[in-house]
Amino acid sequence: MPFLSRLSPALCLAAALGLGLALPATAVRSEDAGAYLAAQAAATDSNYAAAATYYQRLLADDPTDERVQEGLLVSLLSLGDMAAARDLAAQMVTAKQPSQVAVLVMLAEAARSGDFAAGQALLDRGGDAGQLVGGLYKAWALAGAGKMSEAMDSFKALGKIEGLEGFAAYHRALAAALVGDHEGAEKIFSGKYADYFNGTRRGILAHAQVLSQLERDSDAVALIDRAYGDTAPPEIAAIRKQLAAGETLPFTRIGSARDGVAEVFQSVALALSADSLPGFALIHARLALWLRPDDVDAALLIADILESQDQYDLAIAAYAEIGPDNPAFYAAELGRAQAMVSAGQSDAAIGVLEALSRSHPDLPNAWSSLGDTLRREERYAEAATAYDKAIALTGTPRPADWSLWYSRAIAQERSGQWDKAEKGFREALKLSPDQPMVLNYLGYSYVEKRQNLKEALEMIEKAVAGRPDDGYVTDSLGWAYYRLGRYDEAVVQMEKAVELTPADPLLNDHLGDVYWAVGRQREAEFQWHRALNLGPSPDLDPNRVRRKLEVGLDAVLKEEGAAPLHPDHAQN
Repeated sequence: MPFLSRLSPALCLAAALGLGLALPATAVRSEDAGAYLAAQAAATDSNYAAAATYYQRLLADDPTDERVQEGLLVSLLSLGDMAAARDLAAQMVTAKQPSQVAVLVMLAEAARSGDFAAGQALLDRGGDAGQLVGGLYKAWALAGAGKMSEAMDSFKALGKIEGLEGFAAYHRALAAALVGDHEGAEKIFSGKYADYFNGTRRGILAHAQVLSQLERDSDAVALIDRAYGDTAPPEIAAIRKQLAAGETLPFTRIGSARDGVAEVFQSVALALSADSLPGFALIHARLALWLRPDDVDAALLIADILESQDQYDLAIAAYAEIGPDNPAFYAAELGRAQAMVSAGQSDAAIGVLEALSRSHPDLPNAWSSLGDTLRREERYAEAATAYDKAIALTGTPRPADWSLWYSRAIAQERSGQWDKAEKGFREALKLSPDQPMVLNYLGYSYVEKRQNLKEALEMIEKAVAGRPDDGYVTDSLGWAYYRLGRYDEAVVQMEKAVELTPADPLLNDHLGDVYWAVGRQREAEFQWHRALNLGPSPDLDPNRVRRKLEVGLDAVLKEEGAAPLHPDHAQN
């Protein structure tokens, strides 16, 4: 949540949570050193399955090694093996100074079973959950015991600690709404931290439900409109529709003190994720989902973190946990498909997106994502068709929609539908006139086709002004000068392009051509050799490059029936 991250920068948040996972300085036997180092390396690489295997082997040799226990517990939690994590944590909290992660697990277990007294007893005997989680847990434990007045006092006390005010206020509002004090909850939601609460999906939904309970549906609609405008995702749009129709929404953000503890872990997970602490965020999100299996936000956060750690199989499995009856199913399927693409499973991703476009035929994102994936696989004609569907569902285009028209135009151009593509590029420029990517692509296409060269040059010059450090855009400018016979100017731009993007085969090939055009033949041959060595490239014909090395560019152009180079330069 933005208010969490803004009130608690990474260092402050880590301090409030007591993070650091300082482990006891136990010695590692020399015969186990290799396995321990392998376990640590696997954990550092977020390879949780491998890390767990190594730690389990080490623990078999010495079941009391607290350092190994800690590593195994973190790995099990990261994998989502909550039963094994709970069993291990139950052993670990009997230590004189129990691991903080083990304490967190057992606090979650106490909340799951409704035994808040056990959780509070663990904290009372020295279990360290950190100032933030420990304080919020205590308050929710009091709520779970029916001591709501004391719980609210506990939330208020926590809110007096610098950096924790936003956390405490948010949870106090939820607790008030839980017991039916919707006026009290609304006062908090509209108070000091209103901008932060109303800037997050969870805060918006909770606040909207509270407003609806107060028979203020129109205010709830206005809240959603301010946050999303006309870009609300389907599940939010459905809620808005209910509110606009005058339906009273039940307060379902949390339904019990157990849900409140789940919200504690989810709040912390979101803040840690925003503060670039994904490992800790993953642990807290796993605990949140364990307590509340229907929390789609926790499930999506878990999948997103795993994907960012290149743990694609785990991410795919996490996305797959969100079933078709869930309003966020479409978002999970889009995420699952993207994880599959990242894992090199493009065919499977296309299958997922095709199924999604059938189950959600009116969802533009399903079609545009399908188009993007088909285009990456060079299935351009199919991609263009998918983009057609997305555009048809988009309605009146907005400036931000330029990329959809641009993507379709690329697919059309690559599938031989130039007339359609040209119109599409022009439409994208109407939506975003100064967009460098569109200007460059259309301008370069004109240069290659030797059409509208003056306008093409103007487009590319404008693109370069917008993206002066982009080697590909600069290459387009150099190539335009080359096509216009302005070879000296072409050299300047092409050398800059290769300096910006030195490892691209096509750019090096182009530099070779312009060197040849100004009579620098040895340098041209060097660049052509370099282009071949850097290949392969889908945009470069290696046989043509080899032919240039054999007979020179002039002869190749003659063989191709192309116009010769400018005679003043070709003969220098």
